[in-house]
Amino acid sequence: MPLLEPKPGALRPHGIGGPSPDRMPEWRAGGTPEPLRGELTELLGARKVLWKASDLVRYASDASPYRFVPQVVVVAEDIDDVSAVLSYARGHGREVVFRAAGTSLNGQAQGEDILVDVRRHWTGVEVLEGGRRARIRPGTTVARANASLARHGRVLGPDPASAIACTLGGVVANNSSGMTAGTGRNAYRTLASLTFVLPGGTVVDTADPLADEELSRAEPALCRGLMEIKQEIEADPELVARIRAKYEIKNTTGYRLDAFLDGSTPVGILRGLMVGSEGTLGFLAELVFDTLPLDRHASGALLFFPSLPAAAAAVPLFTEAGALAVEVMDGNTLRASVSVPGVPGDWARLPKDTTALLVEFRAPDEAALAEYERRAAGVLAALELVAPVPSVANASNAFTRDPGTLHGYWTARKAFVTAVGGARAPGTTLITEDFAVPPARLAEACGALLALQAEHGFDAAVAGHAAHGNLHFLLAFDAARPADVARYAAFMEAFCRLTVERFDGSLKAEHSTGRNMAPFLELEWGPKATELMWRTKRVVDPEGLLAPRVLLDRDPQAHLRGLKTIPRVEAVADPCIECGFCEPTCPSKDLTTTPRQRIVLRREMVRQQPGSRVLDELLGSYGYDAVDTCAGDSTCMLACPVGIDTGALVKDFRHRRHGPREEWAAELAARRFAAVEGAARLAVAAAGAVSGIVGDRLLEAATGAARRAVRPDLVPQWLPRLPGAAARRLPPTRRVGAAAVYYPACINRIFGGPRGEPGPSLPEAVVTVSGRAGRPLWIPPGVAGTCCATIWHSKGYDAGNRVMANRIVEAAWGWTAGGRLPLVVDASSCALGIAREVVPYLTDDNRALHAGLTVVDSVVWAARELLPRLAVRRTAGSAVVHPTCSMRHLGAEGALRAVAEACAREVVVPDDAGCCAFAGDRGMLHPELAASATAREAAEVTAREFDAYLSANRMCEVGMERATGRPYHSALVELERATRP
Repeated sequence: MPLLEPKPGALRPHGIGGPSPDRMPEWRAGGTPEPLRGELTELLGARKVLWKASDLVRYASDASPYRFVPQVVVVAEDIDDVSAVLSYARGHGREVVFRAAGTSLNGQAQGEDILVDVRRHWTGVEVLEGGRRARIRPGTTVARANASLARHGRVLGPDPASAIACTLGGVVANNSSGMTAGTGRNAYRTLASLTFVLPGGTVVDTADPLADEELSRAEPALCRGLMEIKQEIEADPELVARIRAKYEIKNTTGYRLDAFLDGSTPVGILRGLMVGSEGTLGFLAELVFDTLPLDRHASGALLFFPSLPAAAAAVPLFTEAGALAVEVMDGNTLRASVSVPGVPGDWARLPKDTTALLVEFRAPDEAALAEYERRAAGVLAALELVAPVPSVANASNAFTRDPGTLHGYWTARKAFVTAVGGARAPGTTLITEDFAVPPARLAEACGALLALQAEHGFDAAVAGHAAHGNLHFLLAFDAARPADVARYAAFMEAFCRLTVERFDGSLKAEHSTGRNMAPFLELEWGPKATELMWRTKRVVDPEGLLAPRVLLDRDPQAHLRGLKTIPRVEAVADPCIECGFCEPTCPSKDLTTTPRQRIVLRREMVRQQPGSRVLDELLGSYGYDAVDTCAGDSTCMLACPVGIDTGALVKDFRHRRHGPREEWAAELAARRFAAVEGAARLAVAAAGAVSGIVGDRLLEAATGAARRAVRPDLVPQWLPRLPGAAARRLPPTRRVGAAAVYYPACINRIFGGPRGEPGPSLPEAVVTVSGRAGRPLWIPPGVAGTCCATIWHSKGYDAGNRVMANRIVEAAWGWTAGGRLPLVVDASSCALGIAREVVPYLTDDNRALHAGLTVVDSVVWAARELLPRLAVRRTAGSAVVHPTCSMRHLGAEGALRAVAEACAREVVVPDDAGCCAFAGDRGMLHPELAASATAREAAEVTAREFDAYLSANRMCEVGMERATGRPYHSALVELERATRP
């Protein structure tokens, strides 16, 4: 064991108060039992089988209110793996559930036996026919697919609010629609073809002209059974009429029985049945969508009404005027949305009954949009709107074309589930319901829903796609209290009867049946249609191995089984509803854990009782899986609608693991940083010299031995392609006449540019190009020995962090003449550190000084101050840009693109660009993290050649250079070359 290996007990939660009724039982502490583990490992290989207790726990939760711990998790890489798992399950009487993003709201992605991860290795988009079609793998998010299509002026029909996280496999499996899809643009209507694997292992491509012939040979009983059901339905005119009527409004309850009417052959029927089947009939391996035009001209408004029924009454007026989207948000939703960045704070004071409609018109051109706006003005003139708080009076209740304003409106709307869920009482479970009624009866349904909620003691939040008669509402209750569960059960019974018997509505409009609506399927469809659904399942999956109890369940109490408790953990994490929005942006998602999983694991620890073997197992894995391999970039906070910063949580965990000796050494390093900085520069220079003589292997072996002896999380690994040392002296500058103070980050005082690349160095380029623009910079003589404090902050060394945070602020105050000059920082992470991250560690006096500083990232400085004053004399043909995660936090991505566009005729930001996870030295401490984080972006970059590879942080450039083999450098170095006389 390494000398300084931390004890797992340092991460033990403070509030362990179990045992909780839904805890992982003691006998599961060893993870996947034998022979299941051994047999799957032999079949698939060890790296595809996740078996530890921590693996099973982190896959046990999703965005739904349910929690089921699988026996084993298989990470399938291809169709062969899926077929092998299905064959194994058939032969051993086991069950299989497929899971991609885990954003489903009704437990569809949870299983109690074999759970198959089909996200990690199942991404990819192929644009076809100039964008008119797209071939998409099922683990691809909606947002990622639309990013590829946008270049062609096209977009997918389904547009769920969870587009940044949900995958297309889940969208099709649930027939998710969203704000604008309605019944005409959803997956059922826009899916051109798909490839799926049946439970028997047969692979079917519905686009293949021979598909029916091959299927009839492979599975004759299945084909015969489907055609018999089709004939039986078509022989019953009343049933045919009922089926057609049910799909005139949004409906995802049960199987798509209209597939038997729309499909003329077994393959055609299966093509329709797979949509909304929730993984119970087969695995969706590939999807081909017909896409839609991306109308780029938009006009929208956020309109405030005195009550929900009043808002609902206005919906048909806008629908008739041609609005593409009419979304409703009730008072509870609006008030909870204040947690979303950009939402006015005074929404928290909106009266209880206040309701808003978000109305948007989209058009292909200016003339069409103007006509829509004319119609909208006529509707608006007849409405009685309210403006109960200043922000509404000043900015809302009127149509606008401003993209920023419209984006803000949609951000608030899309955050419905997560924002309201984050504002719920700590420790309560969140239920998301989704139903539809005929749009003409929406106002009546709203009134009835509010009365029913009040009757059962719920004050739920309501939002939804009002144009389509589709409402969502959220309920929170304590799943650990039987009385609360009984109250929820009574409400559900009454709600389902209200929806069906009074409104003939859909119990699930777009979230699909799931575990919480399966018991009510017959209530909506009646016994005959429901029995046809059971027959369909038996025909396609006669052994019942795929997702049992997810869509069909005869147990009337099934929706109350497996409800998860939400024990309180660290305060920063308590608002988490486990939605998964954070996961696509997480650098460690394909290596260890995600932000959601880090929180899920903490909650399971608290469910356990002291001395639990499960707790010990979870703690034993948590150090590496959750703490060491977190990049700490906090981009999860940007994706989380309630702003949970799991990166900050992990930094606190790192602090907890430090012993007194480590904290003392880190503080000493901060106090004597001038010597540390000089020694680091000499070490880089020496290592470069040694590497040049004996190669990299000796240095790799030496640092590897030191890491094993001390601790991998403390000793960096020598990596090939590391840059050489920076020059000992910074370029000369003058204080007199300086437009700003230039602070070269310590990383740029230690490391130089890419090996073999001609100069200038970054400090030389920044000084030169600023002078060339008539905005000269001054480098203070005392920068050595100072730092932005990120070194200590990222590792959780609080004492050292306080020393350096206060030192840099005091120094900057003096350098900038009391804040009269801006401080330009040449590394985005350091700009973020000085601008924001140092603040909690400052003394009161220094916090006052900090408030007077203007900290500017050097790329922002270049975009705002230099580009308007420079003449570009030469440009590269093409440049690929890696925006850093710090730039995302600073909102500086546009500035980086602007500088790049001044330097190159073609600028590409990869669709898969994300955090490189190098995170200062994290990529040297855990190279496997950076390799995993950059894999997709690197594949996109290396698919073609570029003339320039640009970024805005030296260590991120090193990380991308290592991932791609291409020489990344600062955009400011490129700008100096482009404007050089």
